[in-house]
Amino acid sequence: MDKNLLFAVTALFDTPGEILHAAGEVRKAGYTKYDVNTPYPVHGMDKAMKLKPSTLSYVALVLGLTGTFSALFFMWWVSAINYPLVIGGKPYFSLPAFIPITFEVTVLLASIGTVVAMLFIYFKLPNNSYPLHDTEYMRSVSSDKFGIVILSKDPLFDEDKIVSLFKELKSGNITSVYYDAEEISLTHRVFEPKFLSFLAVVFIFTSLMTYASLNYILYWQPFNWMWFQNKVIPQSKSTYFSDGFGMRMPVEGTVARGFVPYPYKGNQAAASKYLINPLVPSKEVLAKGQDKFNTFCSPCHGYFGKGDSRLRGQFPAPPSLQSEKVRNYKDGDIYHIITEGQNIMPSYAKQISREERWAVIHYLRALQRSQNAKESDVK
Repeated sequence: MDKNLLFAVTALFDTPGEILHAAGEVRKAGYTKYDVNTPYPVHGMDKAMKLKPSTLSYVALVLGLTGTFSALFFMWWVSAINYPLVIGGKPYFSLPAFIPITFEVTVLLASIGTVVAMLFIYFKLPNNSYPLHDTEYMRSVSSDKFGIVILSKDPLFDEDKIVSLFKELKSGNITSVYYDAEEISLTHRVFEPKFLSFLAVVFIFTSLMTYASLNYILYWQPFNWMWFQNKVIPQSKSTYFSDGFGMRMPVEGTVARGFVPYPYKGNQAAASKYLINPLVPSKEVLAKGQDKFNTFCSPCHGYFGKGDSRLRGQFPAPPSLQSEKVRNYKDGDIYHIITEGQNIMPSYAKQISREERWAVIHYLRALQRSQNAKESDVK
């Protein structure tokens, strides 16, 4: 085989320990153009090879800074030069307001640009040929072997010396890999008319499909945009019902799925007799009851239920919840009043859930006991 076509000399090893030792010895011998291939990551390989940081990070840095300064320049030019507009009393160039967009542009340009640079510059996409492809060496290191390859472009490359070195390292398989003649004459294809034509076809096809989807396909029947569907928007006027209201009350007698109607509607006596508080008074239950009581009950009855309204006479004074009458109420009586309302007090069934009503009753009992404590309570 022509020495000019020699690509590299490869060697295979059986264990991670052997490949770590081989990588260290190759580095100590002064070789710089070599690589290691393993079926899985081998810890300590970077240290054994003394790998330098990838130059790809510099590409990401340059692209990121380009995104940062481009975004800031564009927003400054738009906001302060081309269309100056005072927003919320801030200066034309308000850096804190521009930080989120600047961050997004920086990340997007750095990440996407780095991937593109890696594919088209480092990997030379669309070129995908490589001398090691489809070799027994690559099949072995993709399965259960550990390989090292020293490239012919290494300044110290000498095939005989490298084979001797690999034999000293007790490699079980040493092979020379050669270029194909086609690979020698291969040039970068990224600017070839064929590849550029392919990109143009993809661009045109994607653009046409996007245009057709957004302007025609999504309008095909029976599909329709929700915006144009026949419906009544909440709080809008109805031209169908004679009263003109778009929002309708549920049909009388209908029950929502999963909802059990209150069985003692208009019958406080039955509620007083049959309803029993299902909650056990606890710290959590009292806290929940206090929260709902302070929100919905205290504006009229006061924080301690004494009827000292905070509404300052805007409504008739509510009764005290500390009265003997209320204290003698059963839990079912209070639950019924909260649910259906009483006198000018409206129903709070929609604002306070059933469980919360029972929690409010527990908290009210605690309030009543605190204001009417017996001597036995402090023992």
